[in-house]
Amino acid sequence: MKRIFSAILALLLPVQAVSQPADEAQARKARSIAQLQSEGVPTIDHLPTIAPENESTRRKTMAVVQRTIALATVAVKGETGDHAMGQTLIRQFSAEGFFTPKEQAFMDDPDPSDQDRTNFTWRYEGVHVMLWALGIVPDLERPDHICDVPSIANTLRELGTDGLMRRARLRPQAELLDAADLIYRYDWATVNARLKGEEPPGGLDRGVVYERHYALNWLIGYMDQDWDDISTDT
Repeated sequence: MKRIFSAILALLLPVQAVSQPADEAQARKARSIAQLQSEGVPTIDHLPTIAPENESTRRKTMAVVQRTIALATVAVKGETGDHAMGQTLIRQFSAEGFFTPKEQAFMDDPDPSDQDRTNFTWRYEGVHVMLWALGIVPDLERPDHICDVPSIANTLRELGTDGLMRRARLRPQAELLDAADLIYRYDWATVNARLKGEEPPGGLDRGVVYERHYALNWLIGYMDQDWDDISTDT
């Protein structure tokens, strides 16, 4: 009888091990939907779950710090159009090697296009996400307004790359996944509204939602994509 019981138990355990991540992902989805519904933001039940914790990428703190500095640097150049200032920031933050190919091309260009400048200026929102992920910023807040750029600038100026690394405490993976799942569903709502020719629901800022979705997908390793190739599927 003992042997039979052990055999049955052995068969059951793998099933339980597989179901736990699925339960985790479904619970995360349910919490996100409940929050959006409480805000009057449309949702759809068939939008998939995101990867559970054991299938997501856990970024190294140094990689997140470097991404923070790179995003801040390209955003400043995008905002100001000042090529010399951009080069100064690279030296100030010892940021050589922090940039992706597209970012490096932008930083090397003494006279980037207006569209490129606009696109990279939006990366301030990614900086905000990274500072939150590193535990420097306490809350992401609702994505209905742009981030506090002067506050971000002051924080990075005071800390520098080394200080940021010393202060950084990368949040638990579950928190990063919660934020990624929630923004995924916010983004669906804003895209759905755009396709209908409507304003984003609940006062959401479409640009902020998109940039957060982009940054959070990188943080959780969505589809193992590099920064320049991140997808924000909805």
